[in-house]
Amino acid sequence: MRVLAVGAHPDDIELMCAGTLAKCKKRGDEIFMSYLCNGNKGGFDVPPEELAKTRKKEAENSAKIIGAEIAGGFFPDLELFVDDDSRRKVIDLIRMARPDFVITHSPDDYMTDHTNTSRLVIDASFIATLPNYETGYPAHKLIPPVFFMENAGGVNFIPTEYVDIKDFIGTKEKMLLCHQSQYKWLLEHDKIDYVDFMKSISRFRGIQCAALYAEGFCQYRVWGRISPARLLP
Repeated sequence: MRVLAVGAHPDDIELMCAGTLAKCKKRGDEIFMSYLCNGNKGGFDVPPEELAKTRKKEAENSAKIIGAEIAGGFFPDLELFVDDDSRRKVIDLIRMARPDFVITHSPDDYMTDHTNTSRLVIDASFIATLPNYETGYPAHKLIPPVFFMENAGGVNFIPTEYVDIKDFIGTKEKMLLCHQSQYKWLLEHDKIDYVDFMKSISRFRGIQCAALYAEGFCQYRVWGRISPARLLP
């Protein structure tokens, strides 16, 4: 299968679903990771342009750990809007990756880049199948099912799907630690230890499904998006 994960910022995917992506890779899936914003505002003393370059490199290093393809950084942080320009970028992303299913943010997450990413992916994954909506790539042949990953801190999020990531928690940690700029930023700005934060949420979801560590997802359940096949590993 082909799996596309779309986050708002370079580290969002690692924090919320990297264990699942690593597990998908092990079963033979092709993995595509994308972040729509370039991460240029998640720092204190580093100029935005320099920070964006740093975060691009961090994202590339993370993707290499599981052999995923990586693309993104289309918009500055907090300048991602649900408009035609953004939508076309995401449509081309989906047409390029041709995913069997997509993982992205919940529409109920805590900040605008996350919620706008969710809305764009929902809209674009349908529009991407319309041949008469012309962009730089041919239309995708499948309206892909969409799975929402955790809200930040698991707040207001009730999973409908769980993935046991016990054997992949180390990989998830390595991928997350590639984003050293954000480790420091979140420690200062939000007073959280990145890795401890991730493991606490993964452990909590594990408790819910009788696993040591797990990741939770909620499927976008509307007509045309529900598959009888088990898509998550």
